[in-house]
Formats: sequence, C-alpha cells, structure tokens
Amino acid sequence: MKSPKNFDGINQQLERRQFIGYALAAGITIAVRPMSAQAITIDTGNNAAEAGSLSIDSEQRTGGQHPQSLHPITLFLCGDVMTGRGIDQVLPHPSDPILFEGYMKSARGYVELAEEANGPIPKSVDFSYIWGDALAELNSRKPDVRIINLETAVTRSDDVEHKAVNYRMNPGNIPCITAANIDCCALANNHVLDWGYSGLAETLKTLKDAHIKIAGAGRDIHGAQSPAVMAIPEKGRVLVFSFGSETSGIPWSWAAAPDRPGVNLLPDFSAVTVGGISDSVRKARLAGDIVIASIHWGSNWGYQIPPGQQEFAHQLIDEADVDIVHGHSSHHVKGIEVYKGKLILYGCGDFLNDYEGISGHEVYRGDLALMYFVSTNPSTGKLVSLSMTPMQVKRFRLNHAAEKDVLWLRDVLNREGKKFGTSVDLQADNTLALGWASAP
Repeated sequence: MKSPKNFDGINQQLERRQFIGYALAAGITIAVRPMSAQAITIDTGNNAAEAGSLSIDSEQRTGGQHPQSLHPITLFLCGDVMTGRGIDQVLPHPSDPILFEGYMKSARGYVELAEEANGPIPKSVDFSYIWGDALAELNSRKPDVRIINLETAVTRSDDVEHKAVNYRMNPGNIPCITAANIDCCALANNHVLDWGYSGLAETLKTLKDAHIKIAGAGRDIHGAQSPAVMAIPEKGRVLVFSFGSETSGIPWSWAAAPDRPGVNLLPDFSAVTVGGISDSVRKARLAGDIVIASIHWGSNWGYQIPPGQQEFAHQLIDEADVDIVHGHSSHHVKGIEVYKGKLILYGCGDFLNDYEGISGHEVYRGDLALMYFVSTNPSTGKLVSLSMTPMQVKRFRLNHAAEKDVLWLRDVLNREGKKFGTSVDLQADNTLALGWASAP
C-alpha cells in the first residue's frame, strides 16, 4: 500500500509488531495469549453516558438516562454489499475499469460474465436499479434503521493495495447507496482499504457527505472503534460497533492505531478482547439502547461455525451487553442462533455482488440473498421477531426469489439451525419467519 496522501504523519505500512508497539506507546493494555494474537483493550471515550443507573425492572438494562419506549425497534440488516468492480461499471459514473487480478484485468469483464449468464444489463442503469424488488420491500416494512456491510472502497484513488481482489466504486455513484435510504455502513472488512489510505480517506468523506453513519474504520483507532449512533424518535437509539477479524482476510497492517488510519481489527476472540468491547459499550450506551456488534469474520464458503466464533458471540451478549451479533463475510447464508433471547446471525450471506457467471461454488447458492427484518424490545434487547425476505441477484439487480429457491433457503436454515434450536417457517407471502426455543 502506498503512503497515504490525505492522512498526515503516516509514512509507511506497519506490520503486526509495529502495531503492538503503537499500542504500548499509547498506554494500551496488552495481554499476550499463547498461540493467539495480542488482545487489546482500548478506551474510546466516545458517546459516554452519564455516570449512574436507571432502575427499570429485573429484565431491563441499566445505564444513563434515556426515554423508554414500549414499541419494538425494527432493523433492516443484510450481508455484504459489494457495489464496486462490475456493478460500478453499469452505474452512471463508472471508475477506471483497470484491475490487477490474476483472472481479470478489466472490471467490464465481470459485466460480460453476468450478461452471458443471465442476459443483457442496461447501460447505464439508474442509481436505484441494483436494489430492484428490495426497494418496495423496504418501503413496505419501514424499518427504523437500515444497516449494511459496505464491502468496497468509495474512491477515485489509484493507490492500489497489491492483493488478489480490489473493489472500488466511484464516489459519483454513492447515490446507489442513498437510493435505499441506508442509515449506517459497517466498514471493518477486507476491501475498504483496497485502494490505500487515500482511498479510505475518500470513502469516509464520501459517506459523511452523503449523511450516512459509519462504524469500523477511521482516521485513527478512536474513530475506527467509535460506534455509529442513530436516534429513533420516540423509540430510543441504535448503536452499531463494527469489528473485523483476521479470519476474514483482513491484513494485520490494516489495523487502525493511535496515529494511523485503518479498521477496527479484533486481536483475537479472547475474554480480554471482550472486556475491551464491554468497556466501550458501557461508556456509550444509555438504558433502552439497542447495541449491535457487526462482525466481518470467517471464510467465504462453508456452513461450519467455529467454536471460537460461537463462544465469542455468547461472551459479547453475556459480558458486553450486546443485543444483536450481525455476522458477515460468508458468500451464502449460515445458521441462526437465539442465545438468551438475543439474535446471532453468524453469516448473512452476500446481498449484492458481481459474481454472476463465476463457477465453482454453485452448491452454496451464493446468488440467493436474505433481507433480515429484526424486531427487538428496547427495554430488554431481546428478539421479538425475525422475518426474512428471500432475494436473488440477476443482472446485478435484487429480484424476489422463486418459490423453489425460497424453499431451498428454508431447508438450509432449518438444517443449519437445528443445532442452535432455531427453525424457519414459510409464510403466505413467501417470506421466512424464525422460530426459537425460549431461554430457561
């Protein structure tokens, strides 16, 4: 990665040992665990609630003063939104299509693959085109907050990071995100720095100028660790903390430091790491807030949930008072758990990408996507309901999935949810509803 143009005081890419040195110099607590990355606890000091607590009832959380609501908060969540590369080429302001991949040298090649698979794509499409049938669903459901994992740099930067795949969307195409009224983008993923520090700087500025909240990446570690805070009139607030894991392919050199931009990279899944997250949540939350941990973790393919991931998710709920674990990185949907009444989405699957026509993993049906509509009780943080609307990506557009594909998703979620005690039922409107056993 080239030296950043828009961040002062950073002259070279730092490796993992230097990252630890930064932490020590800044007085950050580091605990070394055998055979694991160093665990780092950091006080962000952001959005700290006033000291003291508000007594509610035995099931309600405590924290700073906050108006209480009897109405559930409804969220829209989805997996990876990858609007760079091929999708960027069909939007009104395509980037320079040059790629540095071993397989493909022009982003237009991915447009050609998609058209060979599913037919012609209009040129150029309007900004709302990619959302297709999802827009009507969002307008009908009217979620209070809309959250995505935006897995692309939004930049004109040419400071390419030399890696297997680089995603870039022209900032002029940011209306394709605002077209769906997205409130928050999680950014702690393995593509946000694909075009260097200057690319990250432009991504952050573009999203800010579009009035979209961000979490998980910043000009320094404080910015990367700060939550996105969204107030919902007469209901409360939603806080989104975004984390990335090395297991998803994020390089250690991308970790933000006190004087280096980057992503909020988890050192490991240890209790020490959970403790640091717990401190950050405690200082930011008010009573009645819904806290989301949006985590980019794990491999792209495969249904297995590593024991370390499950234990980490449980600890976030038990120790850090997280209400929803929003997991992503897998290119297909994975099993769903409800732990002590709190929702854990281990892998939401890709939501928008340019993978049409690419063969090799058809068994996972990566073309199928889910819109997750999560309703939660703000006084307890517990799940009220989860409704999922199945979609299929064709010609770079989200379309309602056919009934046979909806049934396929139902069967996969039932198979993978069995070990977690969850199941899904097909509804009359071709949506899927989650069922789960109540905690003892």
